[in-house]
Amino acid sequence: MNDNQKIVETINLGREYQLGSELVVAVRDVSMEVHPGQFIAVVGRSGSGKTTLLNLMAGLDKATSGSVLLEGQDLAGMGEKELTEIRRHKIGFVFQSFGLLPLLSAFENVELPLRISGVRAGEREQRAREALEMVGLTRRSKHRPYELSGGEQQRVAIARAMVTRPPLLLADEPTGELDSTNARSIFGLFIEMVREQGISVVAATHDSTLLAMADEVKEMRDGVMSERAEESHRYRE
Repeated sequence: MNDNQKIVETINLGREYQLGSELVVAVRDVSMEVHPGQFIAVVGRSGSGKTTLLNLMAGLDKATSGSVLLEGQDLAGMGEKELTEIRRHKIGFVFQSFGLLPLLSAFENVELPLRISGVRAGEREQRAREALEMVGLTRRSKHRPYELSGGEQQRVAIARAMVTRPPLLLADEPTGELDSTNARSIFGLFIEMVREQGISVVAATHDSTLLAMADEVKEMRDGVMSERAEESHRYRE
């Protein structure tokens, strides 16, 4: 895939729903492109439409207008089986709440998506170890979530999202539960993955101190997206 191609594209995307007698417009006419090896931060207050946008891009929610194209394929035309396959192989997810299974070790949590996908044991082990090494947690692989710090738990969640080697990672407030040092470290990890593996990352955040680390910054207000050009540059050490 070359740089002129798009991992994901939204075209005049809209999502509205009925809340009692009120019509809520969560996303309104959003058009954006995500290219290979690009790190985009989407900033906005709670309720601005960030999470809805990510859910639409992942096929977890259905648009009421416009379209989402993943590698040129329109998600609206896909059945649930196709969407499940896409979410297993094309898209990684990272959430604010970590979402780790408490009875499984870090290694077992990371390995789980491969087990669900029917990957053979030998390959599962190798890829899980590689993913944990990528996030710097090889030595903590046997620990359960309660034995890990918040930053370490989020790194396990990132390793789990990346173990299927998806071209696109969607992160919804991935640093919301972390202190500023760990938050910066997580965004730094995203930059490493973008640079070294050429994946694309779209991260929703309300933390404006992290925005300078992204290639592009988009702002959501009342479901509408705008560019934050003055802050759209890659952080450098």
